[in-house]
Amino acid sequence: TTELERPWRTIIWKSEKRMELMESVKSYKPTVSSVSQVRVLLIGPVGAGKSSFFNSINSVFRGHVTSQAIAGCSTTSLTTQFRTYSLKAGREGKPLPIILCDTMGLEESTGAGLDIDDISSILKGHLPDRYQFNPSAPLHSEAHSYRKSPALKDKIHCVAYVIDACKVSIMPTKLEEKLDAIRRKVNLMGIPQLVLVTKVDEACPLVTEDVKNIYNSGYIKELV
Repeated sequence: TTELERPWRTIIWKSEKRMELMESVKSYKPTVSSVSQVRVLLIGPVGAGKSSFFNSINSVFRGHVTSQAIAGCSTTSLTTQFRTYSLKAGREGKPLPIILCDTMGLEESTGAGLDIDDISSILKGHLPDRYQFNPSAPLHSEAHSYRKSPALKDKIHCVAYVIDACKVSIMPTKLEEKLDAIRRKVNLMGIPQLVLVTKVDEACPLVTEDVKNIYNSGYIKELV
């Protein structure tokens, strides 16, 4: 792995900066008054770390380790329901202005994993919390649990693609095509998107040594 002389992104690795970043999340206010919490949808292949990411963020703000979302290693998705998780500051703290929405993992084969039609329903706010996914039959508009007239607060305001750094180079073509189809759908709806790369410490020996080396890693820079 190439170690770069200069980091490709400047990060201040100090607890004061961490507290400052946490404070900026706590004090964030959406620009539209009818929306008190921004809904961020986590999308990614099975095992990429969507549920683990939520647990990590939740643990940081709670101040102790939590495992509210079911996470682990499996060839099929451990998340079988659409879940909306509200984050709280501290044990008895008030809810943060962000809701993380967890979904079933994407799989390469047709009729397995999260269905692209269900993603449309999620983005538009039609799916309720704890909706049970059925990969072979997406939610129909006549179904009992279908939210027919979602308000702006029910819709998705940002999409985060959660990608395992170790598997980017070996991602199956069918899975890439699914992600491309989702991205096109999200683009048409004008929803902001970002990529969240997980397991960077497993992908690069330099980062395994010390996570602070991440922005000195030529491999991770190339990956991103």
